[in-house]
Formats: sequence, structure tokens, C-alpha cells
Amino acid sequence: MGRIGVLLLNLGGPDKLEDVGPFLYNLFSDPEIIRLPFRWMQKPLAWFIATRREKTSQENYKQIGGGSPLRRITEEQGEAIKAKLGELGQEANIYVGMRYWHPYTEEAIAQLTQDNIDKLVILPLYPQFSISTSGSSFRLLEQLWKENPKLQSLEYTVIASWYKEPGYLQAMAELILGELDKFPHPDHVHIFFSAHGVPKSYVEEAGDPYQLEIEECTTLIMQTLNRPNPHTLAYQSRVGPVEWLQPYTEDALNELGAKGVKDLVVVPISFVSEHIETLQEIDIEYREIAEEAGIHNFGRVPAPNTNPVFIKALCDLIIDVLQQPNLKLSQVTQMKKRVKMYPQERWEWGITTSAEVWNGRIAMLGFIGLIIELITGKGLLHVIGLLH
Repeated sequence: MGRIGVLLLNLGGPDKLEDVGPFLYNLFSDPEIIRLPFRWMQKPLAWFIATRREKTSQENYKQIGGGSPLRRITEEQGEAIKAKLGELGQEANIYVGMRYWHPYTEEAIAQLTQDNIDKLVILPLYPQFSISTSGSSFRLLEQLWKENPKLQSLEYTVIASWYKEPGYLQAMAELILGELDKFPHPDHVHIFFSAHGVPKSYVEEAGDPYQLEIEECTTLIMQTLNRPNPHTLAYQSRVGPVEWLQPYTEDALNELGAKGVKDLVVVPISFVSEHIETLQEIDIEYREIAEEAGIHNFGRVPAPNTNPVFIKALCDLIIDVLQQPNLKLSQVTQMKKRVKMYPQERWEWGITTSAEVWNGRIAMLGFIGLIIELITGKGLLHVIGLLH
């Protein structure tokens, strides 16, 4: 195989405080996020939401250093993958494509079409597939492929999910073990897997395999760890009045506290990079909930980031798929049916913890049915009133 390209997909987040406003504007200007019956509403509404929420979101980013580390870490992961692939004898160009912030997926595509690569591997940095994360990026890429003749002549393959990759499981087990060893009695520490949630309808109506893949991944990690510790799987970042996958992280923490659990280690199972949902939501919000519940020894397993075992696992995965039949975008973006999705908790729009948490959450939502109902049935002023 000649020179390959590897396109790393992620959601993105504002790099610094000054980026938060433009980031929010870009986010809510996207008709795939808020679908309105009249196009002229899109940008004024996006401006209103971004202006309304900018300062609150900036305050939350100040808690983690003033910006999202996601771009930096993703680029570091790309550099590490390139170096390790070189060691394994495979020359590669690495591209980073974010869904809602720089470098956008479109920017990565524009660059790779100018480079002389023989084949492209599309690798989402989500171990488990969901129609709302990997699927969202795949749908965008599918549209770009239809519009660009240069892409249509490029050979490519997609990696839909990779949570079973042995090296990934080993990396997670080693990271967990490192955190357990900080406790006086490592075997007694409760291991708490916290995955990003999705609406239950995604699984039951749209056929999203996410829940099954998360559950299987948890089992495989525990088997790889091979320790007697009790463990729990729960889902964080719940949004809106509809039912999401359960148990919810905050509820599960309170239940464990009521049972007398004192030592706990949280494993962010669906995240491979530190970002707002690990640094702010888990480390600050859920830590406070745990302490109030009586769980006073609270640890958190770091995200894999550029862990050497993790990077080697991704490289093994890339090399392996190059030997397999190509998987096309159209084969991994189908849903059984369209489902309704709803806005944020307490019927507010905007950010509850930060822009980047909402970035992850908004991909889970889409604002499809209810927004049109509110605007066409009750008028735009009623919708704007929800923002106060």
C-alpha cells in the first residue's frame, strides 16, 4: 500500500474564551441542529442564542483553563499515530476533521483532496458507534462525497466502531489499574463507568447500536482488567423531558452513596480525549454529587489521549482495515426510522455546563419536531421566551 490518509473525526470545541460566541453562532446557524420552517429565521435566531449564552459558557470554560483542549489533544493523537505508523512501515498523512469547530471536516477534506494519497481511512474518535456522533459526521461526509468529483474518485474505507480492539481494551484496563493503585485497598474500590447518554428512542426506534456496544465494551474492559472490583455502568449528560438511557450518572452515584460506597473510580468510557465533559462535568459536577452522597474518595481514570498502548491500538486498527474490503459511508449511516428529538432540560435552549457539553448534547438532539411545532403553532416570540 502506498501513502494513505487517515481522517480523524471528532466534535470540536472553542479553543479560547473569545471563540465561544462565534462557536455558538456557528453551531446554531446549522440547519441540521435547528430546523426552521423559514430560512431567514436561522441566522437571527442563532445570533440571539449565542449572545444570550456566551458569558455563561465562558464562565464554565474558565473552570478548565479558558478553552477546550480537544483540538490540541486530537492533533497530538494524530501526530502520535503518524509516528507509530511510520515505525510499523506504513507512510500516512493525518487529517483532523471537527464537526462544529476548527479544523472543520470540510477543511480537512479540502486539504486531503490536494494531497497525493492512494487511499483514505475514515476513523471516528468514538469507540462505540452512535447515529448522533460518528453517524452525524458520516452523514456530512456522505453529502460532501456527492458534491465533490475529486472525492468520488478517491478510494476510502470507514471504521464504524472499534470498541473491541484488544489494544484499546488493554489501554483502558491499564489506566483503570493505575487509578485503583492509588487507593489503600484497590480491590474494594467501586469502578463506575460513565458513558455519554442518548435518548432511549434512538435505540428502540431508530436502531442505534450504541447501548449494546457500550454494555459489551464495559464487559470486555472488566474481563481484560481481571480484577474482583464491583462495577456500575451509567449514562451522563441527560437532556430534555424525554427518557434517556438509564441509569443516569447522578442517580447511580446517589444510590451507591446510600449503599455505603466510600471509594469510587469513574471511567469515562465513551471518551478518548480530555474535554469539557471529563474536566468539568465529571471532575466538578459529579464529584460534588458523589461527595454529597457520602462518596468521599473519588477518583477519575484519565482519558487515553496519547497513551502509547492506545495509539498502537489505533495504528493496528488502521493497518488491519487496509487489508479488508472497503466499508462505504452509505453502509453505516442508515436509521430504521426518523425519531423526534427535543430541546434542553426545563425547556431552555443554550448551555447548562458549557458550549462543548452542549456540542456533544446537541448532536444527540437535532431540535427536529418540537421546534417546528413551537414556531408554527405558537409563534416565534414563544420560542424566544424559552430562552429566559
